[in-house]
Amino acid sequence: MSKGQAETLGELKASGYEHRTVREEMRHNLMRRLTDEEDVFPGIVGYEDTVIPQLENAILSGQDIILLGERGQAKSRIIRSLTSLLDEWIPIVDGVEVPEDPLAPISSRTRHLIEEKGDATPVRWMHRDERYGEKLATPDITIADLIGEVDPIKIAEGRYLSDEDALHFGMIPHSNRGIFAINELPDLAERIQVGLLNIMEERDIQIRGHKVRMDLDVLIVATANPEDYTNRGRIITPLKDRYGSQIRTHYPQTILEEITIMEQEQQRLSLGEYREVVPSFMQQIIAEITLQARNSADVNQRSGVSVRASIANYEALLANALRRAIRVNEQEVVPRISDLPFIMPSLQGKVEFEAMEEGREDKIMEKLFMDAIKAVFARHTDKEEMEAIAQQFADGLNLTTGESLPSHEYDEVIRKVDGLDAAVTKLAHSDSKAVRASAAEFVLEGLHILQLLNKDRIGTRSTYSA
Repeated sequence: MSKGQAETLGELKASGYEHRTVREEMRHNLMRRLTDEEDVFPGIVGYEDTVIPQLENAILSGQDIILLGERGQAKSRIIRSLTSLLDEWIPIVDGVEVPEDPLAPISSRTRHLIEEKGDATPVRWMHRDERYGEKLATPDITIADLIGEVDPIKIAEGRYLSDEDALHFGMIPHSNRGIFAINELPDLAERIQVGLLNIMEERDIQIRGHKVRMDLDVLIVATANPEDYTNRGRIITPLKDRYGSQIRTHYPQTILEEITIMEQEQQRLSLGEYREVVPSFMQQIIAEITLQARNSADVNQRSGVSVRASIANYEALLANALRRAIRVNEQEVVPRISDLPFIMPSLQGKVEFEAMEEGREDKIMEKLFMDAIKAVFARHTDKEEMEAIAQQFADGLNLTTGESLPSHEYDEVIRKVDGLDAAVTKLAHSDSKAVRASAAEFVLEGLHILQLLNKDRIGTRSTYSA
């Protein structure tokens, strides 16, 4: 429902407001979106036929959810997007510690307040953004953090240990009437996991052996890495059993999905007078590097290779292209093959290599680059045409490229080789000198990787010859 004008319990009753649980609320709003054919989870790419249908079923079933997946598979984003299925505004009793529906109070404090003030009980309206709580599981988390603790000050004031009013509530009770997420659940100490059992099933709270009946209305969701969840057994069995739906996430299944996420998630900073143009083959190379890393025996696959690797590499590639454009006084920012070495710092921070001797990481990354270029080159070019271009170098021709060269200097490079102009035109789809320079580098590097040309690299410059 939309935000109302009711400021007291009496006005709320007169408005016709009816209590709904969080699960009923989300189920109703999801059904409406499905009926209207709205995008339920905008910005989530590649899960349309896999994860999202399972997620929708879990919500329609009113189940608590755990998402299993390696890092960088949008688990946290999915969980945070669940708030969009909550009503935009809901009424809660004003002036009490735990958010409670005025028509369905759960704590003795709120019930006493309503008994005392009746229809004059104050009401405030809570936005759905306030109805989400999240905690990253770490070994130092305590029961007091999540559930609550006996307040020594209140005991000193004369309250009994068994008195609900003697308690200070933790994050989960404070998420009543909303969603609470625990990220990386296996990292939560087992004794703390035990403390969640009653909340997940009976929905009551036990603190230091004192059972306090609070009918919490909260959806509990969690994330976990499959390695932790299934192999190390870090989630206790009774807690696993209480999650109604276990949903497995995955990395993008196509290169197009990887590119879509790269474009969607990159930091878009102001370019001022400069204009960014990225050839499709360069986008594909960045995405393909990540795909190659996910299949490499030299990369630790247990921790995964996050989509963040593609995003960070793409940002680094564009940054170096911008730096060149500024140095050579060009307006177009167009990445080239010679920019790839400058993404190594971003990639190295996003992958975990298997144990090996010092300095081998650079060689592994260079191989990932070469395999990615080779795969993309095969998609974009005709083998016979490329062999004909390579034959032009038989009489001693050599060409030099480099990330610091202005784009117009590639005009001469392209003119020197029969067939290179046509190949560049087919790849560039543009008359832009900067885009054509990028395409020329792509062709020459592809010929080198196919062992049709030699390559000598000195600094940031490369010379291709027969």
